[in-house]
Amino acid sequence: MRKLVHRPRRLRRSPALRNLARETHLSVHDFVLPLFVSEKVQQRRLIASMPGVFQLSAKEVADDARAARDLGLQAILLFGIPEQKDEQASGAYAEDGIVQKALRAIKSKCPELVTITDVCLCEYMSHGHCGVTRIDGDHFHVLNDETVELLVKTALSHAAAGADIVAPSDMMDGRVGAIREALDERGFDQTSIMSYAAKFASAFYGPFREAAESPPQFGDRRSYQMDFANANEALREVALDVDEGADIVMVKPALPYMDILWRVRERFRKPTAVYHVSGEYAMVKSAVEKGFLNERDAVIEIMTALKRAGADIIVTYWARELARWLRE
Repeated sequence: MRKLVHRPRRLRRSPALRNLARETHLSVHDFVLPLFVSEKVQQRRLIASMPGVFQLSAKEVADDARAARDLGLQAILLFGIPEQKDEQASGAYAEDGIVQKALRAIKSKCPELVTITDVCLCEYMSHGHCGVTRIDGDHFHVLNDETVELLVKTALSHAAAGADIVAPSDMMDGRVGAIREALDERGFDQTSIMSYAAKFASAFYGPFREAAESPPQFGDRRSYQMDFANANEALREVALDVDEGADIVMVKPALPYMDILWRVRERFRKPTAVYHVSGEYAMVKSAVEKGFLNERDAVIEIMTALKRAGADIIVTYWARELARWLRE
């Protein structure tokens, strides 16, 4: 007599059945929109390598932030481009700096929107590196402790201007602890820290450097950003930032580092962010323009994969489009 074998049915028969069994769901609340605000522009300027992304004036960035809120987004991430740069990054922590002005304008129009600020010096340094440098012959060094002092000043100035979350992205040692201590001492104990805890030296940052006008004038950033071959080092870096008081930890870039993202989320159980960076954005945009990909389908698949891999927060240039697509 033939033995019957029970084979479970796969829930693929209809969209409704697939939705009932779906394990990972995207929400508009998952996404953070990066915005570039510049002292050099009076009206929005297209970033050639990032279709659909602009440098904005301080007035425009407030309007764009309000429009993002109206779409249902809860948070934006601000990057500033100053008129003048110098070797002490003085524009980064100036009371009337471009990010500080933008924060006050945004909070006046939509105070409930969560404002996150990039705390780094590369956009403000004349040489384009993320810290104070010393050149010895043909070699240069980024001075860690001197840089941390300036990062602390920058974080404090952002908090004073209304930032809800400061996000140090420089990869200097000890900066999270120094920033946390300074914020608490100055009465900004409610200001959170989202640390770029595992930021890799990556080929995928190129378009961002055009957007932020921050390419290094000499050398590269491999001496202070992580080697893309290292996973255990990433976990050690995250552990240090967690111990120093980071509220949220970030992995950057996204798709080539999904294994890191998964391991960080599983190991630390902290709110975990991932940054889908400019080069990843530009690649998909290029494929879409050539007719190789359907943009909506590709982007939703990418974002679902990132959330499935452990991301609680996804920083993406598609945040506005995703807010619209997820309502459809």
